[in-house]
Amino acid sequence: MPIELTLLSKVAYQGQEVTAPRLRALLALLADDLHRGASLGTLIDGLWPAGQPENPAKAVHILVSRLRGQFGPDLVVSTPTGYRIALSEAEIDTEAILISASASAKALTTANYETALTQAQAGLALWNGEGANGTDPLSLLRLKRTQAHRSLCRTHALALSKSGKHAEAKEPLEHLVAQHPQDEELILELMRTQAAIAGPAGALATYEEYRRRIRDELGTDPGPALQALHQRLLRGDTLKRGVAHEPNALLGRDEDIAAVTDLLTKSRVTSIVGPGGMGKTRLAHAVSREAECHVYFVSLAGAATDADVENEVSSVLGEQRLNSLESALLVLDNCEHVLNGAAQLAQALVSASKELRILTTSRAPLGLSSETVYLLGELPLPTAIELFSQRARAARPGADLPPDSVTELCDHLDGLPLAIELAAAKVRVMSVPEIASRLDDRFTLLRGGSRDAPTRHRTLHAVVDWSWNLLDEAGKQAMRVLSLFPSGFTYAAAEHVGVEQALEHLVDQSLLKAHDTAAGVRFQMLETVREFAAAQREDDHEIDLFLAWARNFCLTHYELVFGPDPLGPLFQVDAEQDNLIMALRYGIERVDGPTVAATAAVLTCGWLLGSNYSRTMAFANEIAWILTHYRPEPEYLEATRTAAVMCAVTTLMIQGPRAVRSLVILKRMPPTKPDTLPKALAAFLANRDSQEPLVAAAANFVDSYVKESELDPHAALAAARQAHALVVDATPWLRMATHVRVADLYLHLGKHTEAEAHYLAALDIFDKDVTGVGISLILTNLHAGNLDGVEQWLDSVADHGADSGTEGSFGVGVRAEVLLARGEIDAGLAMWRRALDRINPHVGTQYRVGSTGIDPLLSEVQAAAVVAHAQHGRLDLVADLAKHLPERLAWLLEHPTANPSPFLREFPIWGALLLAVGMTEPHPGKAARMIALAERFQYLRSFQPTMSPARARAAVDKVAYAEAVPQYATLPLDRLRIAALDLLDR
Repeated sequence: MPIELTLLSKVAYQGQEVTAPRLRALLALLADDLHRGASLGTLIDGLWPAGQPENPAKAVHILVSRLRGQFGPDLVVSTPTGYRIALSEAEIDTEAILISASASAKALTTANYETALTQAQAGLALWNGEGANGTDPLSLLRLKRTQAHRSLCRTHALALSKSGKHAEAKEPLEHLVAQHPQDEELILELMRTQAAIAGPAGALATYEEYRRRIRDELGTDPGPALQALHQRLLRGDTLKRGVAHEPNALLGRDEDIAAVTDLLTKSRVTSIVGPGGMGKTRLAHAVSREAECHVYFVSLAGAATDADVENEVSSVLGEQRLNSLESALLVLDNCEHVLNGAAQLAQALVSASKELRILTTSRAPLGLSSETVYLLGELPLPTAIELFSQRARAARPGADLPPDSVTELCDHLDGLPLAIELAAAKVRVMSVPEIASRLDDRFTLLRGGSRDAPTRHRTLHAVVDWSWNLLDEAGKQAMRVLSLFPSGFTYAAAEHVGVEQALEHLVDQSLLKAHDTAAGVRFQMLETVREFAAAQREDDHEIDLFLAWARNFCLTHYELVFGPDPLGPLFQVDAEQDNLIMALRYGIERVDGPTVAATAAVLTCGWLLGSNYSRTMAFANEIAWILTHYRPEPEYLEATRTAAVMCAVTTLMIQGPRAVRSLVILKRMPPTKPDTLPKALAAFLANRDSQEPLVAAAANFVDSYVKESELDPHAALAAARQAHALVVDATPWLRMATHVRVADLYLHLGKHTEAEAHYLAALDIFDKDVTGVGISLILTNLHAGNLDGVEQWLDSVADHGADSGTEGSFGVGVRAEVLLARGEIDAGLAMWRRALDRINPHVGTQYRVGSTGIDPLLSEVQAAAVVAHAQHGRLDLVADLAKHLPERLAWLLEHPTANPSPFLREFPIWGALLLAVGMTEPHPGKAARMIALAERFQYLRSFQPTMSPARARAAVDKVAYAEAVPQYATLPLDRLRIAALDLLDR
């Protein structure tokens, strides 16, 4: 985020300098506490320390008005006690320098030297440390930032040295040591830099000067780190045999280098373990170059047998004897195919030498008691993007690298440096989107690496094939069947498919990764490895094993999610969701009734409970077609009933009463006692007049959605309350679902107290918020005008890590409403524009004719933003959006089935947009009719007070509004859409 306001090097906003002394002082006082701002008293005392003007409050107001007049209304906003700057920490240099100082110091501590250097340089670019010697507010503010500047100078110098940039580090280190002559970390890095540039003589002289000074002044000796470096310098240069220099920058591995270097001081044998193409060899070379001892680097890639290991090592040692190695580092690279030979040699050398350290790289550990394993992980996505971009520009300078396309491509390359570099090389002949579109066949695509790479690294296929060929037949068979689990698997799943004995070996070979979860250990394959193993399947035996696991899992879990203790089973189902979808797809493809019945039962139940209705709709027709032709065996009877009823109910609630294939399945099934939700729903669909409590509850629950879709919220509420009354003693999900349903309808009707009571009751049923009730409580407090309650619930939802979007457009929109309600109009409108940017940076083009689809939150945010600006006479700030709203709404009204929203249908979304158009309509009569029709549509009104119906009515011609309301009240639903189009056409 760019710096908007500078106060350190100069005082300027968006590049426009502030020269007036009192305006400079005002900005400095406000910037002293960016979050709270400054009270009126603080500003008066700071601006006029020697004597106040006759009306100091008015004088402050005049200064603020001058600032706003010069830089616009959004820079400084009012607070209950004074004023504050409406910028984020990253947008003002006095805060950005603190962020850089903290981030650089933290990165240095964790040995992430490149990050430390980048952050330090960014901070130092903000300020040179001057201008802090006065007593005015600006000088005092700068004085408070001098400590951050000193920290950045120190971090910058240390990071330069530690990252090997000795020529650049020398001068700043000398300057800092002169200022801090007893800082031993600075002296240590200065000595290393001096030795690297000109040999040990200068470094030894620096040490001796320091030793004499502290002996004379303090009567003590240098610390152990300085003494150790002194001894190494006295012994002379170290031998680095077989250690290669980098052909290009090694990105994202600073922490790994530091961690492995640290392990070498604690462990006799350290093994860098990871899958092929992860960069183990390059990491070992980087560690070797930093080592302050003799290093012998031995590649074992050419060793054919275990017996060849010792010969390969001897060829690198030359005249040096194996049994005479002391105080050295021996690196054994690529051990996986000669593990026994490497392990035997390492064990013998460790036993024979006290000081020797051994570093190995392998796809599997050696298995020694003296060994510490370092698992080398994938590159994080930002580093992967940086690596791809660097290598792509090296392959074809000037190549177009669209950020979104590069991110999408790198996200599918498993963080494997080799795969990333091979993909980048393809930029010579393809665009980034063309490369991404061919990743389905990544082994054909990613080949032809650099000529200086080992043969096994010339193609991605060769890398994985190297590991594959090290497996025995049992390991290969396990990989083939386990590759069918896209979201990983548990030990129990591996047991069910009969490959649990191979797990330990596959983990050792870096072909599987084990992760601890709340439910136990879960295993995962890299996508690259999974695709390779999948390609090795030649018959359907492994698929049969996988589907047998899926059926067993689903038959065990589908009823439990509606039981008395549903959370555990639901979380297990959620963890296996992608696996079960894979099984469902295979079941549909094979016309496999048992598999479709079992997997659809558990998946659709989970989707219903998670309000993910679109997932059910995506499969509903195919599931129904399979089950229509299936006569279930006894053990699959209830699973078939559950799958059919979930598909039928979801379809009816979303699309309304219509012929549904799933109903045919239910009507031919034998009756059963309606003692669970799926059975009750089935009974309701077969016999709406049943007096069984659960059946009647299900009927009323579904009917509440039907009534709401018919734009009758009062009838919907009555049905929902009846459903709730019938499940007061039922299972937790039923009680919670009806509480939430009743609360939603109360909130829509403006009954905040009743809505809050039901939401809180729903929240109390489970120990955690599993359905986003916290979001609903934010809106409830917003509607009630309880602004403190809104902020408390916003913080609570964020603190619990809920996927709520509280930092996205929803949360920003809520904060905009809080500001507007508190009278901070400029800040509130600015926050609404920020919400627009977050939900869609290209807001204007989203409303052009021809756009497809309908997104409820997008439409509601855009409608609310326009309405808010219209209410406060600032439509000019959202002119492009307001201009395109009518044509966008017309397009949506003309294409009513583009993307129907679950339960809401399109009417409330159309209504919100129509309200916004009406607020921008210059003709009073037409605007009034639009507002009346928007209310008839039961428009979305989450954001209050902006979307308040009372506010909308107050803004239009009362006579025209009163005439329009009864006209639209009697129109049938299909005529309402036509009426809206007629209004837009006039």
